Amino acid sequence: MLDDLFVASESEEETAPKPSVAFDYLAVVDELHSGRIKVSEEALAAQYRESGHDLAAEFAALLDQARIALAGETPNQQEKLPPIDPESIAAELGLGQPGADYGQLRRSFAFANHPDRVPQHLRQRAMIRMQVANMLIDEAKRKATAGRRK
Repeated sequence: MLDDLFVASESEEETAPKPSVAFDYLAVVDELHSGRIKVSEEALAAQYRESGHDLAAEFAALLDQARIALAGETPNQQEKLPPIDPESIAAELGLGQPGADYGQLRRSFAFANHPDRVPQHLRQRAMIRMQVANMLIDEAKRKATAGRRK
């Protein structure tokens, strides 16, 4: 599409091919930055709720993938591995507390558990923990948003 726009702007002749894009991208970007385009909170909340419609299936698929990925893991005998089950991670996050700052919970969990911050042999487990934590936080935000809308 960008090639079409460049061709159209470089040649001013009538015989030049017309761009396949019917509008100007820069004009749309200007509109977005100007604030004249508004998205209602209700539409945004509905789209957010739709995106997490089948969370149980997502969790089951993620945990199945985790079991397969961690099947060959050989931990040291004295080392206690961090859990990957959603209940333990939810307790570690403290999601049951009312008025929780989900952004801060996500950042603090990532600071302690990000795959780049753990030893090499725990990176796969850390990646899974981060995925589960992000899903749990997103679901908690979704429930909190739905509770405020009622």
